[in-house]
Amino acid sequence: MSIYIHSTAEVSPKARLGDGVSIWNQSQVREGAMIGCNCILSKDVYIDAGVQIGDNVKIQNGVSVYHGVTLEDGVFCGPHCVFTNDQHPRAIKPDGTLKGSQDWTLSQTLVKTGASIGAGAVIVCGVTIGRWAMVGAGAVVTHNVPDHGLVYGNPARLHGFVCPCGETLPLSPAIPGAADTRLVCLKCQVETIIPAADYAKLAYYENRPVGRL
Repeated sequence: MSIYIHSTAEVSPKARLGDGVSIWNQSQVREGAMIGCNCILSKDVYIDAGVQIGDNVKIQNGVSVYHGVTLEDGVFCGPHCVFTNDQHPRAIKPDGTLKGSQDWTLSQTLVKTGASIGAGAVIVCGVTIGRWAMVGAGAVVTHNVPDHGLVYGNPARLHGFVCPCGETLPLSPAIPGAADTRLVCLKCQVETIIPAADYAKLAYYENRPVGRL
């Protein structure tokens, strides 16, 4: 396999690229970044120093993946979604002088295998987005998202669960005392097991007043 880098892209010689990577127009990959096999970085993508990206990841136009963000295998990042990495951002210190790299604390963000982030979503730093989760377009994610969780809105709230194929899973009543809930996809017939603790979060957020975090 081969690596494709568009003539307008800027890739540090200190970055590590896996086989089959494609990097398109005006994209930049910084030093120390590690990008797995068969990844696609579309137009105007920025990969910051030290970022780790797994295999088969698709990053659409205009996405910046900043230092402190890790994307596991098979993650999809929709156009212009946003990651942050500082919970207390300031340009200057209280004395008015410019802040340097030593004047802030890096926050880690993890997006697990198979998760999808919709166009224009904002991922506030310090959260973990679970395996096969789906974040709706324009969502503002301020809390962890469970495996298979479907979240959207501002702030993003849990509204259901999704199959690895991407379809929303039909919900079933939780069985009192059961360790998990089994949901079957109507499209592919695959069964997904949702832990009781995660299923309980659905009822918690659905019953919570709008506008409260």
